[in-house]
Amino acid sequence: MRIGLVLPEITESYLTLARQIGVDDIVTTLRGAPGAQPVWEFRPLMAQRQRIEEAGLTWSVIESLAISDTVKLGLPGRDQEIENWQRSLRNIGAAGIPIICYNWMAVFPWLRTSFTTRVRGGALATSYRHELMQRGPLTPHGIVPEEQLWESLAYFLRAVVPVAEEAGVKLAIHPDDPPLSPICGIGRILTHPDAFQRVIDLVPSPVNGITFCQGCFAEMGADIPAAIERFGRQGKLFFAHFRNLRGTASDFSEAFHDDGDTDMFAAMQAYYRVGFAGPMRPDHVPALEGEPNDRPGYSLWGRLFAVGYMRGLIEGVEKTMGTAP
Repeated sequence: MRIGLVLPEITESYLTLARQIGVDDIVTTLRGAPGAQPVWEFRPLMAQRQRIEEAGLTWSVIESLAISDTVKLGLPGRDQEIENWQRSLRNIGAAGIPIICYNWMAVFPWLRTSFTTRVRGGALATSYRHELMQRGPLTPHGIVPEEQLWESLAYFLRAVVPVAEEAGVKLAIHPDDPPLSPICGIGRILTHPDAFQRVIDLVPSPVNGITFCQGCFAEMGADIPAAIERFGRQGKLFFAHFRNLRGTASDFSEAFHDDGDTDMFAAMQAYYRVGFAGPMRPDHVPALEGEPNDRPGYSLWGRLFAVGYMRGLIEGVEKTMGTAP
């Protein structure tokens, strides 16, 4: 089991901090790339990877190589954008970065209705109330049915999976967050465990798999250990987001990793039972007293707390279940 971390910036100080707290892997994007250029070029990818590795860490996941609404909605112009994505994918493979986390949330990214919900000790967390969001108007896209998104996802996967195979890069799709459909008229398709089986079966391949975001699966009301077993036994868990919360999809709040509804020890045990050896990063943490809440869900101190908690769980699992995979 390898712990990954998203850093505020790729600097020598933050890389040193990551190493000091026992992190193995860095999860990041190519700085300055999203929206700045249509293709991620090889040289900046290689330079950033070298910087991370020379600090004693591994750049194991790109989160994420953006996919536009043109592609997700199947609009005119998608073929050129998919071609650019394929070129970036080849460069990512050539640079030796093995996993891309991506999503199929059209129009709306991950959504919250509050970024200042008080949780333990007054820490500030993100939360979502569906009835508030649904008061909003339709977007300019109007009604987008779920089947339109399934058709566009199948089109995309048929185009990029063969390239990913050649490049040696695994494609790990992330759930919709929150996993509800529709939201203001926009369908969302990755809202229940069976949907991930459908994705896996759309284009069967060793590189077509899942980012297992525990928080999203918990929002779905899924049995977390059972879902880990289901997809882990198929070898389809490429990357994991270790996250806890209180509530379900229509009304939930993020929580400290040791203070939500999910049995996190049981989840860690399930990862070990299936031999999960991919990177796992803490996800969506509250902002603690004394630090700015300028990146809701991604405060640094909260993630340091989460890494320590994860290391404790891993030690407990190792001592009760044997050697780590």
